[in-house]
Amino acid sequence: MYAPRRPSRSDFVPVRNLRYHVLSWGEPCAGRAPLVLLHGWMDVAASWQFVVDALAQDRHVIAPDWRGFGRTGGGGADNYWMPDYLADLDWLLDHHAGDQRVDLVGHSMGGNVAMAYAGVRPNRIRRLVNLEGFGMPAFRPDEAPGRYARWIDENKKLHAGGMALSGYADADGVARRLAKTNPRLAADKAAWLARQWAQPVRQANGSERWEIQGDAAHKVINANIFRVDEILALYAAITAPVLAVEAGDDSLAGWWAGRYTLEEYHQRLRSLRDVRTARVEDAGHMLHHDQPAQVAALIEDFCAAG
Repeated sequence: MYAPRRPSRSDFVPVRNLRYHVLSWGEPCAGRAPLVLLHGWMDVAASWQFVVDALAQDRHVIAPDWRGFGRTGGGGADNYWMPDYLADLDWLLDHHAGDQRVDLVGHSMGGNVAMAYAGVRPNRIRRLVNLEGFGMPAFRPDEAPGRYARWIDENKKLHAGGMALSGYADADGVARRLAKTNPRLAADKAAWLARQWAQPVRQANGSERWEIQGDAAHKVINANIFRVDEILALYAAITAPVLAVEAGDDSLAGWWAGRYTLEEYHQRLRSLRDVRTARVEDAGHMLHHDQPAQVAALIEDFCAAG
């Protein structure tokens, strides 16, 4: 099994009536911005361990489990909203960074949160690295009625138990699931990550099953349609330099079948004042698992600039 090179510390922080679970590595250093890592949908903070281990220099690193993921509770929510992530992040930075600016890195959903937050609180961000946080396709206003209807239907399905996450007989089963989803994930990393991504839960009959540490309510779609004009306004408000990183495999081509393309994403990036792009070859969407050394080098080189 993978053996972490840099051990993490686990802590709980009060955030908006929730106990937020936060991992940290290294120690605060006067005059040096903390590195804040934001995980993606159905992922956990521990997922960053491979990148942290690949960093060339020791650094104070902070990675929260988003609400309803990992060891952070969801507070009884039956669906989740983007503005909550923005507010949660603001509370977390109050606690961990105070008035100090941070270097912010986000993957996938975490990348989307990082980009939006940097537009809302531009003075809090020193450098921003977006790993495959593409946003979503443009939606037409006439899609709104169907979207609201689907949101209601999925919420009913959730409450009826129809959106429960799969369980596994043991941690090895979780590891096989991770490896099936991402064939590039090495077996030792899959075995270690499985024990962070899921936990054993005692069943009513006395048996034990490993369950994913993610609230099934995250599967309920957002009720509101995605507004590109709003996202572009947030991008335009970002003052920090941005590094937009994508994997060699085209994730968008598989997700949206032409409705949203890398070309359109690159057009959106033009709204940013200071942006550069990078590509990580031999990697899919989980590029921080596939090529952690390359991702760590990109982060360090970019954050060392200026």
